[in-house]
Amino acid sequence: MATLGNFSERSITNFRDRLVGGGARSNLFEVNITLPDGVFGELDVDADMRFMIKAAEIPASNIGNIPVPFRGRVLPVAGDRTFDPWTVTIINDQKFNIRDAMEQWTNLINDLQFAGGDINPADYQTKAEVFQLGRNAKNAATDEIGSRGIPILRQYNFEGIYPNTVSSIPLDYGATDQIEEFQVTFNYLFWTVEGGLGTNANNSQTAGRTGTFSG
Repeated sequence: MATLGNFSERSITNFRDRLVGGGARSNLFEVNITLPDGVFGELDVDADMRFMIKAAEIPASNIGNIPVPFRGRVLPVAGDRTFDPWTVTIINDQKFNIRDAMEQWTNLINDLQFAGGDINPADYQTKAEVFQLGRNAKNAATDEIGSRGIPILRQYNFEGIYPNTVSSIPLDYGATDQIEEFQVTFNYLFWTVEGGLGTNANNSQTAGRTGTFSG
């Protein structure tokens, strides 16, 4: 009978040692979105987005399939790459500055009144980054907690990004103990990634791989 290693090699301590850094956490992330030149918001809108974007996504990687029939069988051949829209959820505060910036951005593309807009995609398409962050806040040199830079485990860079949907914000007399939120869905040209695929037991600032690859 075939076997797959020994029981002693599949213990809970072996699993613990393989789970580097205690695992990546979905609530440790930060998003940065660059606004186009035609959008004029509050001076702190860029900084606010780093805090008020409460949900985002690490993008999917999709390759299509071309089925090629052959004598009663089908040969699957890799097709073209596609990119799913990218959606973020934003907390709305009383400044409305992020909401205003997103509305201005879509208006730059297609004006609300006369349906005209900027015809040069390079003018309204920008870039964005989503950072997967680590938990290690201990400075190895000083043994202090909170005195080191926030470790970036992995970084996804979106190129040619622009909003195609800014969601509604429901208003309701019966809504209590709630803060307004809205979603923005973006299209983009492609993404690249930095970091990962390396020994990162200490959640170092440079995470493993050097260089980038494109999605």
